[in-house]
Amino acid sequence: MLRRLRPNLININFRSFNSFKAFFHSQNKTDRRIFMMTRFGPPINREMKELDRSFFTKEVDLVVLVFPDPSKLGGFVKDCKQDVLYIPSVKHIVDVGSNKGVLLHEKNQDLSTFQDNLSDNTKQYIKEFGLIPQIYKFKLDYNFWRADDILRAVLPEKLLDEIPTGFAQAGHVAHINLRDEFKPFGKLIGQVILDKNSKVETVVDKIDSIGSKFRTFQMDVLAGKDDLLVEQSESGCRFRFDFSKVYWNSRLNTEHERLISSFGSNGGVVGDVFAGVGPFAVPAGKKKIFVLANDLNPESYKYLQENIKLNKTDDFVKSSNLDGRDFIKQSAKLLIEWADAAGTIEEKKLIKKRKHSENQPAVFDTVKYTIPKYFSDYVMNLPDSALTFLDEFIGLYSDPEVEKVVKSIPEFKLPTINVHCFEKFSSNEPEPTMEELHSRIHAKIIKIIDFDLPIEEFKFHLVRKVAPTKPMFCVSFTLPEEVAFKKF
Repeated sequence: MLRRLRPNLININFRSFNSFKAFFHSQNKTDRRIFMMTRFGPPINREMKELDRSFFTKEVDLVVLVFPDPSKLGGFVKDCKQDVLYIPSVKHIVDVGSNKGVLLHEKNQDLSTFQDNLSDNTKQYIKEFGLIPQIYKFKLDYNFWRADDILRAVLPEKLLDEIPTGFAQAGHVAHINLRDEFKPFGKLIGQVILDKNSKVETVVDKIDSIGSKFRTFQMDVLAGKDDLLVEQSESGCRFRFDFSKVYWNSRLNTEHERLISSFGSNGGVVGDVFAGVGPFAVPAGKKKIFVLANDLNPESYKYLQENIKLNKTDDFVKSSNLDGRDFIKQSAKLLIEWADAAGTIEEKKLIKKRKHSENQPAVFDTVKYTIPKYFSDYVMNLPDSALTFLDEFIGLYSDPEVEKVVKSIPEFKLPTINVHCFEKFSSNEPEPTMEELHSRIHAKIIKIIDFDLPIEEFKFHLVRKVAPTKPMFCVSFTLPEEVAFKKF
Protein backbone atom coordinates (compact mmCIF):
# COMPACT_ATOMS: atom_id res chain seq x y z
CA MET A 1 0.00 0.00 0.00
CA LEU A 2 0.04 2.49 2.26
CA ARG A 3 -2.64 4.63 0.34
CA ARG A 4 0.88 6.68 2.49
CA LEU A 5 -2.09 4.09 1.16
CA ARG A 6 -0.43 4.53 -2.58
CA PRO A 7 -4.21 1.20 -3.66
CA ASN A 8 -3.91 -0.37 -3.30
CA LEU A 9 -0.83 1.98 -1.55
CA ILE A 10 -2.75 5.64 -0.93
CA ASN A 11 -0.48 8.70 0.13
CA ILE A 12 -2.38 11.90 1.22
CA ASN A 13 -0.35 14.74 2.74
CA PHE A 14 -1.81 17.82 1.11
CA ARG A 15 -1.97 21.45 2.08
CA SER A 16 -5.12 22.47 0.26
CA PHE A 17 -4.55 26.20 0.38
CA ASN A 18 -1.20 25.66 -1.32
CA SER A 19 -3.16 24.07 -4.16
CA PHE A 20 -4.88 27.40 -4.75
CA LYS A 21 -1.58 28.68 -6.13
CA ALA A 22 -2.14 26.62 -9.26
CA PHE A 23 -5.41 28.45 -9.85
CA PHE A 24 -4.35 31.98 -9.01
CA HIS A 25 -1.58 34.17 -10.32
CA SER A 26 -0.32 36.93 -8.07
CA GLN A 27 2.88 38.90 -7.59
CA ASN A 28 2.66 38.29 -3.84
CA LYS A 29 1.74 34.65 -3.39
CA THR A 30 2.25 34.68 0.37
CA ASP A 31 -0.26 37.51 0.82
CA ARG A 32 -2.75 35.75 -1.45
CA ARG A 33 -2.48 32.49 0.46
CA ILE A 34 -3.09 34.30 3.75
CA PHE A 35 -6.04 36.09 2.16
CA MET A 36 -7.54 32.83 0.91
CA MET A 37 -7.08 31.13 4.28
CA THR A 38 -8.81 34.04 5.98
CA ARG A 39 -11.80 34.17 3.64
CA PHE A 40 -12.26 30.52 2.71
CA GLY A 41 -10.64 28.75 5.64
CA PRO A 42 -12.82 26.82 8.12
CA PRO A 43 -13.89 28.24 11.49
CA ILE A 44 -11.31 27.58 14.22
CA ASN A 45 -11.96 25.76 17.49
CA ARG A 46 -8.82 24.52 19.21
CA GLU A 47 -10.80 23.25 22.19
CA MET A 48 -12.64 20.61 20.13
CA LYS A 49 -12.02 17.07 21.44
CA GLU A 50 -14.73 15.21 19.53
CA LEU A 51 -15.54 16.08 15.96
CA ASP A 52 -18.53 18.43 15.63
CA ARG A 53 -19.29 18.70 11.92
CA SER A 54 -22.04 21.26 12.47
CA PHE A 55 -19.44 23.73 13.75
CA PHE A 56 -17.89 24.01 10.30
CA THR A 57 -20.30 26.38 8.57
CA LYS A 58 -19.71 29.90 7.32
CA GLU A 59 -20.77 32.35 4.63
CA VAL A 60 -18.46 34.30 2.35
CA ASP A 61 -19.61 37.43 0.55
CA LEU A 62 -18.72 37.41 -3.12
CA VAL A 63 -19.71 39.64 -5.99
CA VAL A 64 -21.73 37.97 -8.74
CA LEU A 65 -22.48 39.45 -12.13
CA VAL A 66 -26.02 38.52 -13.16
CA PHE A 67 -26.58 37.98 -16.90
CA PRO A 68 -29.97 39.05 -18.25
CA ASP A 69 -28.90 37.33 -21.48
CA PRO A 70 -27.32 33.93 -20.53
CA SER A 71 -25.98 33.50 -24.08
CA LYS A 72 -23.22 35.97 -23.19
CA LEU A 73 -21.93 33.82 -20.32
CA GLY A 74 -19.52 31.67 -22.32
CA GLY A 75 -17.86 34.61 -24.02
CA PHE A 76 -17.46 36.46 -20.74
CA VAL A 77 -15.82 33.53 -18.96
CA LYS A 78 -13.43 33.09 -21.88
CA ASP A 79 -12.56 36.77 -22.38
CA CYS A 80 -12.50 37.85 -18.73
CA LYS A 81 -11.09 34.82 -16.96
CA GLN A 82 -8.66 36.93 -14.92
CA ASP A 83 -11.67 38.39 -13.09
CA VAL A 84 -13.57 35.11 -12.60
CA LEU A 85 -13.48 33.09 -9.37
CA TYR A 86 -11.49 29.89 -9.81
CA ILE A 87 -11.34 27.77 -6.68
CA PRO A 88 -11.18 23.95 -6.60
CA SER A 89 -14.64 22.37 -6.18
CA VAL A 90 -16.42 25.75 -6.51
CA LYS A 91 -18.57 26.46 -9.57
CA HIS A 92 -18.10 29.98 -10.85
CA ILE A 93 -21.41 29.94 -12.74
CA VAL A 94 -24.32 30.00 -10.28
CA ASP A 95 -28.08 30.43 -10.19
CA VAL A 96 -29.28 33.85 -9.08
CA GLY A 97 -33.04 33.64 -8.89
CA SER A 98 -34.23 32.75 -12.38
CA ASN A 99 -31.02 34.02 -13.97
CA LYS A 100 -27.44 32.85 -14.24
CA GLY A 101 -24.48 34.67 -12.82
CA VAL A 102 -20.68 34.52 -12.75
CA LEU A 103 -18.82 34.79 -9.45
CA LEU A 104 -15.99 37.28 -9.57
CA HIS A 105 -12.46 36.84 -8.25
CA GLU A 106 -12.29 36.42 -4.45
CA LYS A 107 -10.70 39.86 -4.00
CA ASN A 108 -14.04 41.39 -4.97
CA GLN A 109 -16.31 41.52 -1.92
CA ASP A 110 -17.71 45.05 -1.84
CA LEU A 111 -20.20 46.42 -4.37
CA SER A 112 -18.94 49.96 -3.86
CA THR A 113 -15.37 49.21 -4.82
CA PHE A 114 -15.37 45.96 -6.83
CA GLN A 115 -14.92 47.69 -10.18
CA ASP A 116 -11.59 49.09 -8.99
CA ASN A 117 -10.13 45.60 -9.35
CA LEU A 118 -11.63 44.74 -12.74
CA SER A 119 -9.98 44.71 -16.14
CA ASP A 120 -11.18 47.07 -18.84
CA ASN A 121 -12.52 44.07 -20.75
CA THR A 122 -14.79 43.08 -17.86
CA LYS A 123 -16.00 46.66 -17.39
CA GLN A 124 -16.89 46.77 -21.08
CA TYR A 125 -18.94 43.58 -20.75
CA ILE A 126 -20.84 45.05 -17.77
CA LYS A 127 -21.67 48.21 -19.66
CA GLU A 128 -22.45 46.67 -23.04
CA PHE A 129 -24.64 43.77 -21.86
CA GLY A 130 -26.19 45.31 -18.78
CA LEU A 131 -24.66 42.89 -16.29
CA ILE A 132 -26.01 43.38 -12.79
CA PRO A 133 -23.61 43.17 -9.81
CA GLN A 134 -24.97 41.67 -6.59
CA ILE A 135 -23.63 40.26 -3.35
CA TYR A 136 -23.71 36.47 -3.38
CA LYS A 137 -23.75 34.61 -0.05
CA PHE A 138 -21.50 31.64 -0.68
CA LYS A 139 -22.23 28.99 1.96
CA LEU A 140 -19.49 26.63 3.15
CA ASP A 141 -19.90 23.55 5.33
CA TYR A 142 -17.83 20.60 6.59
CA ASN A 143 -17.91 18.91 3.19
CA PHE A 144 -16.16 21.84 1.50
CA TRP A 145 -12.85 21.48 3.34
CA ARG A 146 -10.22 18.79 3.04
CA ALA A 147 -8.81 16.76 5.89
CA ASP A 148 -5.83 18.98 6.64
CA ASP A 149 -8.01 22.13 6.53
CA ILE A 150 -10.25 20.71 9.25
CA LEU A 151 -7.34 19.47 11.36
CA ARG A 152 -5.57 22.83 11.08
CA ALA A 153 -8.68 24.39 12.56
CA VAL A 154 -8.88 22.11 15.61
CA LEU A 155 -5.37 20.99 16.54
CA PRO A 156 -3.13 23.09 18.82
CA GLU A 157 -1.07 25.68 17.00
CA LYS A 158 2.19 24.07 18.12
CA LEU A 159 1.27 20.95 16.12
CA LEU A 160 0.43 22.62 12.81
CA ASP A 161 3.84 22.22 11.16
CA GLU A 162 3.10 18.65 10.10
CA ILE A 163 -0.57 17.66 9.98
CA PRO A 164 -0.89 13.83 10.10
CA THR A 165 -3.23 13.22 7.18
CA GLY A 166 -0.90 10.72 5.46
CA PHE A 167 -1.70 7.03 5.76
CA ALA A 168 -1.06 3.63 4.26
CA GLN A 169 -4.07 1.65 3.12
CA ALA A 170 -4.72 -2.08 3.09
CA GLY A 171 -8.18 -2.92 1.84
CA HIS A 172 -10.66 -0.80 3.77
CA VAL A 173 -8.17 -0.02 6.57
CA ALA A 174 -6.15 3.20 6.72
CA HIS A 175 -3.08 2.89 8.91
CA ILE A 176 -1.48 6.00 10.38
CA ASN A 177 1.60 6.33 12.58
CA LEU A 178 0.83 9.08 15.06
CA ARG A 179 3.71 10.65 16.92
CA ASP A 180 3.27 10.85 20.69
CA GLU A 181 2.22 14.49 20.65
CA PHE A 182 -0.68 13.69 18.29
CA LYS A 183 -1.98 10.61 20.12
CA PRO A 184 -4.30 12.57 22.51
CA PHE A 185 -6.10 13.77 19.37
CA GLY A 186 -6.14 10.34 17.69
CA LYS A 187 -9.92 9.83 17.66
CA LEU A 188 -10.47 13.28 16.19
CA ILE A 189 -7.79 12.79 13.53
CA GLY A 190 -9.08 9.32 12.68
CA GLN A 191 -12.66 10.51 12.22
CA VAL A 192 -11.63 13.32 9.88
CA ILE A 193 -9.53 10.94 7.76
CA LEU A 194 -12.46 8.51 7.68
CA ASP A 195 -14.88 11.24 6.58
CA LYS A 196 -12.64 12.59 3.85
CA ASN A 197 -11.65 9.30 2.17
CA SER A 198 -14.55 7.39 0.68
CA LYS A 199 -12.66 4.10 0.31
CA VAL A 200 -11.66 4.00 3.98
CA GLU A 201 -13.93 2.25 6.49
CA THR A 202 -11.52 1.87 9.41
CA VAL A 203 -8.66 4.05 10.66
CA VAL A 204 -6.02 2.52 12.96
CA ASP A 205 -2.89 3.73 14.71
CA LYS A 206 -0.11 1.47 15.91
CA ILE A 207 0.40 1.71 19.66
CA ASP A 208 3.80 0.05 19.84
CA SER A 209 6.77 -0.53 17.59
CA ILE A 210 7.29 -3.65 15.51
CA GLY A 211 9.01 -5.80 18.06
CA SER A 212 7.65 -9.31 17.77
CA LYS A 213 9.34 -11.99 15.72
CA PHE A 214 6.28 -11.93 13.46
CA ARG A 215 6.66 -8.19 12.60
CA THR A 216 3.20 -7.37 13.96
CA PHE A 217 2.15 -4.61 16.35
CA GLN A 218 -0.84 -3.71 18.45
CA MET A 219 -3.33 -1.30 16.91
CA ASP A 220 -5.83 1.19 18.21
CA VAL A 221 -8.99 1.59 16.13
CA LEU A 222 -9.44 5.37 15.95
CA ALA A 223 -12.55 5.53 13.77
CA GLY A 224 -14.89 3.32 11.78
CA LYS A 225 -15.78 -0.33 12.17
CA ASP A 226 -13.64 -2.63 14.29
CA ASP A 227 -12.92 -5.03 11.44
CA LEU A 228 -9.32 -5.67 10.38
CA LEU A 229 -9.97 -8.60 8.04
CA VAL A 230 -9.10 -7.01 4.72
CA GLU A 231 -8.91 -7.85 1.05
CA GLN A 232 -6.17 -6.13 -0.93
CA SER A 233 -5.39 -6.17 -4.65
CA GLU A 234 -1.77 -6.04 -5.75
CA SER A 235 0.24 -7.22 -8.75
CA GLY A 236 -2.90 -8.62 -10.39
CA CYS A 237 -3.69 -10.80 -7.36
CA ARG A 238 -6.11 -10.71 -4.44
CA PHE A 239 -4.89 -11.07 -0.88
CA ARG A 240 -6.94 -11.70 2.24
CA PHE A 241 -5.54 -11.36 5.74
CA ASP A 242 -6.12 -10.00 9.21
CA PHE A 243 -4.16 -6.75 9.24
CA SER A 244 -3.57 -7.00 13.00
CA LYS A 245 -2.02 -10.49 12.87
CA VAL A 246 0.33 -10.38 9.86
CA TYR A 247 2.86 -8.00 8.33
CA TRP A 248 1.71 -6.08 5.27
CA ASN A 249 3.18 -2.88 3.85
CA SER A 250 1.46 -1.40 0.82
CA ARG A 251 4.39 0.97 0.32
CA LEU A 252 6.42 -2.00 -0.88
CA ASN A 253 4.17 -2.63 -3.88
CA THR A 254 6.73 -1.23 -6.32
CA GLU A 255 9.47 -3.34 -4.77
CA HIS A 256 7.30 -6.47 -4.98
CA GLU A 257 6.69 -5.90 -8.68
CA ARG A 258 10.33 -5.04 -9.39
CA LEU A 259 11.64 -8.30 -7.98
CA ILE A 260 8.82 -10.41 -9.37
CA SER A 261 9.66 -9.13 -12.85
CA SER A 262 13.22 -10.45 -12.42
CA PHE A 263 12.25 -13.92 -11.20
CA GLY A 264 12.50 -16.73 -13.67
CA SER A 265 14.84 -14.90 -16.00
CA ASN A 266 17.43 -17.60 -15.40
CA GLY A 267 15.01 -20.51 -15.03
CA GLY A 268 14.67 -22.44 -11.79
CA VAL A 269 12.62 -21.81 -8.68
CA VAL A 270 12.25 -18.96 -6.18
CA GLY A 271 12.77 -19.61 -2.47
CA ASP A 272 10.77 -17.04 -0.49
CA VAL A 273 12.25 -17.28 3.01
CA PHE A 274 9.96 -14.78 4.75
CA ALA A 275 6.91 -14.99 2.51
CA GLY A 276 4.29 -13.36 4.73
CA VAL A 277 0.86 -13.68 3.11
CA GLY A 278 2.45 -14.03 -0.34
CA PRO A 279 3.11 -10.61 -1.97
CA PHE A 280 6.13 -12.07 -3.80
CA ALA A 281 5.16 -15.73 -4.01
CA VAL A 282 1.57 -15.53 -5.26
CA PRO A 283 2.13 -13.07 -8.16
CA ALA A 284 5.22 -15.06 -9.17
CA GLY A 285 3.10 -18.22 -9.20
CA LYS A 286 0.55 -16.37 -11.33
CA LYS A 287 3.37 -15.86 -13.85
CA LYS A 288 4.00 -19.65 -13.89
CA ILE A 289 7.13 -19.33 -11.78
CA PHE A 290 7.62 -22.05 -9.18
CA VAL A 291 7.99 -20.83 -5.61
CA LEU A 292 8.76 -22.48 -2.30
CA ALA A 293 7.19 -19.97 0.11
CA ASN A 294 7.82 -20.05 3.84
CA ASP A 295 6.78 -18.05 6.89
CA LEU A 296 7.18 -18.70 10.61
CA ASN A 297 4.06 -16.78 11.68
CA PRO A 298 1.15 -19.28 11.87
CA GLU A 299 -1.31 -16.53 10.90
CA SER A 300 0.77 -15.52 7.87
CA TYR A 301 1.08 -19.17 6.90
CA LYS A 302 -2.69 -19.60 7.16
CA TYR A 303 -3.40 -16.63 4.91
CA LEU A 304 -0.55 -17.58 2.56
CA GLN A 305 -2.28 -20.90 1.97
CA GLU A 306 -5.62 -19.15 1.49
CA ASN A 307 -4.15 -16.65 -1.00
CA ILE A 308 -2.46 -19.42 -2.98
CA LYS A 309 -5.86 -21.06 -3.45
CA LEU A 310 -7.70 -17.77 -3.95
CA ASN A 311 -5.43 -16.93 -6.89
CA LYS A 312 -5.35 -20.51 -8.25
CA THR A 313 -1.58 -20.83 -7.96
CA ASP A 314 -1.62 -24.19 -6.12
CA ASP A 315 0.44 -25.94 -8.81
CA PHE A 316 3.19 -23.32 -8.74
CA VAL A 317 3.47 -22.27 -5.10
CA LYS A 318 4.18 -24.66 -2.23
CA SER A 319 4.06 -23.27 1.31
CA SER A 320 5.76 -24.17 4.58
CA ASN A 321 5.68 -22.95 8.19
CA LEU A 322 9.33 -23.16 9.26
CA ASP A 323 11.85 -20.90 10.94
CA GLY A 324 13.77 -19.06 8.24
CA ARG A 325 17.04 -20.79 9.13
CA ASP A 326 15.48 -24.23 8.97
CA PHE A 327 13.84 -23.39 5.66
CA ILE A 328 17.13 -22.32 4.05
CA LYS A 329 18.90 -25.44 5.37
CA GLN A 330 16.20 -27.75 4.05
CA SER A 331 15.21 -25.82 0.92
CA ALA A 332 17.41 -27.70 -1.57
CA LYS A 333 16.09 -31.06 -0.40
CA LEU A 334 12.48 -29.77 -0.15
CA LEU A 335 12.66 -28.63 -3.76
CA ILE A 336 13.96 -31.96 -5.04
CA GLU A 337 11.22 -33.78 -3.13
CA TRP A 338 8.55 -31.46 -4.55
CA ALA A 339 9.84 -31.86 -8.10
CA ASP A 340 9.94 -35.67 -7.80
CA ALA A 341 6.43 -35.82 -6.34
CA ALA A 342 4.75 -33.33 -8.69
CA GLY A 343 6.34 -34.48 -11.92
CA THR A 344 5.10 -32.50 -14.90
CA ILE A 345 2.28 -30.00 -14.48
CA GLU A 346 -0.11 -29.59 -17.39
CA GLU A 347 -2.31 -26.58 -18.04
CA LYS A 348 -4.66 -25.69 -20.85
CA LYS A 349 -3.81 -22.48 -22.67
CA LEU A 350 -6.41 -20.70 -24.81
CA ILE A 351 -5.21 -20.44 -28.40
CA LYS A 352 -8.37 -19.26 -30.14
CA LYS A 353 -11.55 -17.84 -28.66
CA ARG A 354 -14.91 -19.30 -29.50
CA LYS A 355 -16.80 -17.53 -32.30
CA HIS A 356 -20.45 -17.47 -31.36
CA SER A 357 -21.54 -16.31 -34.81
CA GLU A 358 -20.01 -19.36 -36.46
CA ASN A 359 -20.67 -21.72 -33.54
CA GLN A 360 -17.00 -22.66 -33.42
CA PRO A 361 -15.58 -24.05 -30.15
CA ALA A 362 -12.63 -22.44 -28.42
CA VAL A 363 -9.23 -23.96 -29.17
CA PHE A 364 -6.85 -24.90 -26.35
CA ASP A 365 -3.30 -26.18 -26.26
CA THR A 366 -1.76 -28.16 -23.41
CA VAL A 367 1.27 -26.48 -21.86
CA LYS A 368 3.61 -28.60 -19.77
CA TYR A 369 5.70 -27.25 -16.89
CA THR A 370 8.45 -29.22 -15.19
CA ILE A 371 9.67 -28.13 -11.77
CA PRO A 372 13.44 -27.53 -11.90
CA LYS A 373 15.46 -29.07 -9.08
CA TYR A 374 17.55 -25.99 -8.38
CA PHE A 375 16.82 -22.45 -7.25
CA SER A 376 17.25 -19.43 -9.50
CA ASP A 377 16.49 -16.92 -6.72
CA TYR A 378 15.97 -16.53 -3.02
CA VAL A 379 14.14 -13.50 -1.67
CA MET A 380 14.64 -12.45 1.95
CA ASN A 381 12.26 -9.63 2.81
CA LEU A 382 12.95 -9.19 6.51
CA PRO A 383 15.04 -6.00 6.49
CA ASP A 384 15.58 -5.81 10.25
CA SER A 385 17.44 -9.13 10.42
CA ALA A 386 17.61 -10.90 7.04
CA LEU A 387 21.38 -10.38 6.76
CA THR A 388 21.92 -12.49 9.86
CA PHE A 389 20.37 -15.49 8.08
CA LEU A 390 22.86 -15.46 5.21
CA ASP A 391 25.27 -17.84 6.95
CA GLU A 392 22.70 -20.61 6.40
CA PHE A 393 23.58 -20.54 2.70
CA ILE A 394 27.05 -21.79 3.54
CA GLY A 395 26.94 -25.40 2.42
CA LEU A 396 23.51 -25.06 0.77
CA TYR A 397 24.40 -27.93 -1.60
CA SER A 398 26.82 -29.74 0.70
CA ASP A 399 24.54 -32.72 1.29
CA PRO A 400 25.98 -35.51 -0.93
CA GLU A 401 22.57 -36.51 -2.32
CA VAL A 402 21.63 -32.92 -3.10
CA GLU A 403 25.04 -32.22 -4.63
CA LYS A 404 24.73 -35.26 -6.86
CA VAL A 405 21.33 -34.14 -8.15
CA VAL A 406 22.16 -30.52 -8.91
CA LYS A 407 25.51 -31.31 -10.50
CA SER A 408 23.80 -33.74 -12.84
CA ILE A 409 21.63 -30.94 -14.28
CA PRO A 410 23.29 -29.51 -17.41
CA GLU A 411 21.60 -26.12 -17.09
CA PHE A 412 22.22 -25.78 -13.33
CA LYS A 413 23.08 -22.29 -12.11
CA LEU A 414 23.82 -20.93 -8.69
CA PRO A 415 20.99 -18.90 -7.12
CA THR A 416 20.77 -15.14 -6.87
CA ILE A 417 20.26 -14.03 -3.27
CA ASN A 418 17.99 -10.97 -2.96
CA VAL A 419 18.24 -9.77 0.63
CA HIS A 420 16.52 -6.69 2.09
CA CYS A 421 18.22 -4.71 4.81
CA PHE A 422 18.47 -1.35 6.53
CA GLU A 423 21.73 0.54 6.77
CA LYS A 424 21.06 3.11 9.49
CA PHE A 425 23.40 5.95 10.31
CA SER A 426 23.52 8.59 13.01
CA SER A 427 21.89 11.98 12.51
CA ASN A 428 24.97 13.43 14.21
CA GLU A 429 27.34 12.29 11.46
CA PRO A 430 27.58 13.71 7.94
CA GLU A 431 25.19 11.82 5.69
CA PRO A 432 27.11 8.96 4.06
CA THR A 433 27.20 8.68 0.30
CA MET A 434 25.47 5.75 -1.38
CA GLU A 435 28.89 4.27 -2.09
CA GLU A 436 29.74 4.40 1.61
CA LEU A 437 26.47 2.73 2.56
CA HIS A 438 27.00 0.04 -0.09
CA SER A 439 30.49 -0.58 1.24
CA ARG A 440 29.19 -1.03 4.78
CA ILE A 441 26.58 -3.56 3.66
CA HIS A 442 29.11 -5.40 1.52
CA ALA A 443 31.48 -5.71 4.47
CA LYS A 444 28.73 -7.22 6.61
CA ILE A 445 27.69 -9.75 3.97
CA ILE A 446 31.15 -11.09 3.10
CA LYS A 447 31.85 -11.50 6.82
CA ILE A 448 28.61 -13.45 7.36
CA ILE A 449 29.06 -15.77 4.36
CA ASP A 450 32.77 -16.09 5.14
CA PHE A 451 33.84 -15.38 1.56
CA ASP A 452 35.50 -12.30 0.09
CA LEU A 453 33.19 -11.72 -2.87
CA PRO A 454 34.15 -8.44 -4.63
CA ILE A 455 31.72 -5.57 -4.25
CA GLU A 456 31.48 -5.40 -8.04
CA GLU A 457 29.53 -8.68 -7.88
CA PHE A 458 26.75 -7.03 -5.87
CA LYS A 459 23.76 -4.98 -7.04
CA PHE A 460 22.36 -2.42 -4.61
CA HIS A 461 18.83 -1.08 -5.02
CA LEU A 462 17.50 1.68 -2.77
CA VAL A 463 13.94 0.59 -1.97
CA ARG A 464 12.88 3.55 0.16
CA LYS A 465 13.90 5.71 3.08
CA VAL A 466 11.92 4.57 6.10
CA ALA A 467 13.33 7.58 7.94
CA PRO A 468 15.89 10.24 6.96
CA THR A 469 18.68 8.15 8.52
CA LYS A 470 17.24 4.70 7.79
CA PRO A 471 17.43 3.72 4.11
CA MET A 472 16.17 0.30 3.04
CA PHE A 473 18.09 -1.60 0.36
CA CYS A 474 17.67 -4.76 -1.63
CA VAL A 475 21.08 -6.32 -2.24
CA SER A 476 21.42 -9.00 -4.93
CA PHE A 477 24.38 -11.27 -5.55
CA THR A 478 25.02 -14.71 -6.96
CA LEU A 479 25.84 -17.23 -4.25
CA PRO A 480 29.50 -18.20 -4.82
CA GLU A 481 30.17 -21.83 -5.65
CA GLU A 482 32.74 -21.97 -2.83
CA VAL A 483 29.98 -21.03 -0.37
CA ALA A 484 27.16 -23.16 -1.81
CA PHE A 485 29.19 -26.40 -1.91
CA LYS A 486 31.35 -25.81 1.16
CA LYS A 487 31.84 -28.94 3.27
CA PHE A 488 31.74 -28.96 7.03
